[in-house]
Amino acid sequence: MSFFPGQDPVAGDKYQCDAIKTVIVPRTADLGDGFTVRRALPSIQSRMVGPFVFFDHFGPTVFKSGNGLDVRPHPHIGLATVSYLFDGEIMHRDSLGTAVPIRPGEINWMTAGRGIVHSERTGTERRAHGDTLHGLQMWVALPAAKEEIDPDFAHYGVEGFPMVSDNGTSARVVVGDSYGKRSPVKASSETLFVDAHLKAGSALPFDADHVERAAYVIDGEVEIAGDRFGGGKLLVFKPGDRITIRAVADTHVALFGGEPLDGPRHIWWNFVSSRKDRIEQAKAEWASGHFQKVPGDEIEFIPLPAK
Repeated sequence: MSFFPGQDPVAGDKYQCDAIKTVIVPRTADLGDGFTVRRALPSIQSRMVGPFVFFDHFGPTVFKSGNGLDVRPHPHIGLATVSYLFDGEIMHRDSLGTAVPIRPGEINWMTAGRGIVHSERTGTERRAHGDTLHGLQMWVALPAAKEEIDPDFAHYGVEGFPMVSDNGTSARVVVGDSYGKRSPVKASSETLFVDAHLKAGSALPFDADHVERAAYVIDGEVEIAGDRFGGGKLLVFKPGDRITIRAVADTHVALFGGEPLDGPRHIWWNFVSSRKDRIEQAKAEWASGHFQKVPGDEIEFIPLPAK
């Protein structure tokens, strides 16, 4: 899900809450068959939040019988892809030989390191009957010292994630530490991702335990210090301030962030690196067919973009 033709929207108004650094309206693209993707990061206003350099919200989509997701094999370097579903199923295959379906509430954490190739498709059985799909895909840049580590893949089931519930809110700690709980996911740097549901009228604190933080409103409406934000808004916060997120309506929100990266990152297509020359090397390697193929999905691939 790395191809994206949408344009950055114009920046919006200023807001009352001093803790809000910026509000991002994702650029949106329809990739066919009603499959809509909203890209919040990177944007003009914010290139990254903590180690997160890419944040896509896709769906909700209903595929007709015979249709489905078909992201052909493509390469990555210098990052970990984080896939998380709210609805549907995706079959993940990669050049390590992994073939694992991901379902709602689970995590696929694929560390590209020096290079990996993967595909994401709707499975044959689900495609035959039509399917639904809704979720997030995020990229976490690796620390510079770990950009060239061996590629790896880890799948985490729903039962492994701690839940916190209180007064109309429920939060699943998917990555990192939050609300006194710790996720089993092994990240390469300090990283946070929480999937939270709030009943109308309830409130969720968002402490300043992490230097860089953001909240993405998946659906519903929230109020922060007098300002209201509906679904499809990414709120990026300043460091150091405790935030209280109040639900105006039943709301679904993703909280994420972590420690700042150890320097800027260059992003071109599916490649992330602290070095421009490394990205040029990866481009040449993909164009010449030097990346490994994906077992079970060897025929098709996404060509290197022209620019």
